[in-house]
Amino acid sequence: MGRIPARPPVPALLLGCLLVLALVGALVLFAGGGGGPAGPHARSSARPETRWSAPRPPIVPRSSWLGGTARRQPPPRYDDEVVAVFVHHTDTPNGYDCADAPRILRDIYTGQTGVRDWDDLGYNFVVDRCGTVYEGRAGGIDRAVTGAHTQGFNHRTAGIAALGTYTEGVPVPRALTDAIAAVAAWKLGPAGTDPRGRVRLVSSNGLSRYAAGTAVALPAIAGHDDGYRTSCPGAALSARLPRIRERAARLQGRDADAQVRHSAPAASSRAGSLPSVTAADRRWGP
Repeated sequence: MGRIPARPPVPALLLGCLLVLALVGALVLFAGGGGGPAGPHARSSARPETRWSAPRPPIVPRSSWLGGTARRQPPPRYDDEVVAVFVHHTDTPNGYDCADAPRILRDIYTGQTGVRDWDDLGYNFVVDRCGTVYEGRAGGIDRAVTGAHTQGFNHRTAGIAALGTYTEGVPVPRALTDAIAAVAAWKLGPAGTDPRGRVRLVSSNGLSRYAAGTAVALPAIAGHDDGYRTSCPGAALSARLPRIRERAARLQGRDADAQVRHSAPAASSRAGSLPSVTAADRRWGP
């Protein structure tokens, strides 16, 4: 009979198992990218997406104001997230009865899709003077729909338009600014953007204030004129933007004294390949 080999001492076995487990753990950590993002979307999963969340305000669906007047249009375009908001005014008469807001919205929609031949309403949301929020551009209010509101900076941003004209000296209703702040806080929450901070946006169109490809730090809640040469959203509404930013930050649950200023590549609006010039014109710029 052959000689039975002697068993190794128990401590030696335990030591060998511990070494194997340590090696396996190191390999898993390396494969998972413990030292940094493992891929282009890893940064999103690492963000505290719910930490600065704000409740979604009541929003009147697009179908309620547009009805059967919708025109045929191409499918919506989407970005991965919304990192900034641009505030506009619609440059339409003030003093309207808020019950007439749906009709005014239909008129704006007809003008943009008819006379201007845009593919859809440019704004993602419209707010009337009574504080009612309306869904604007098609594609889903909970999604990062690419708008057509700020030429050069439509990607990874949302456009919120105040119904009316808010030039210097025009009263700006508190209900309107509170509603804008509520929408902005809600849309910026998943990206972790502080409404009082700044974000790094990349111009996609040389017709904006900045040459295509230029990276610029803009307010997280910006006026239309921050990205495009225009008087929109009007001097009176522009003067209310600091208050809108502060209110949006409070709605996200942020400390009034602690401000995070974003100026990182994670807040870039670069969107990769862009559509043709013809398509860009119909959507007021890529």
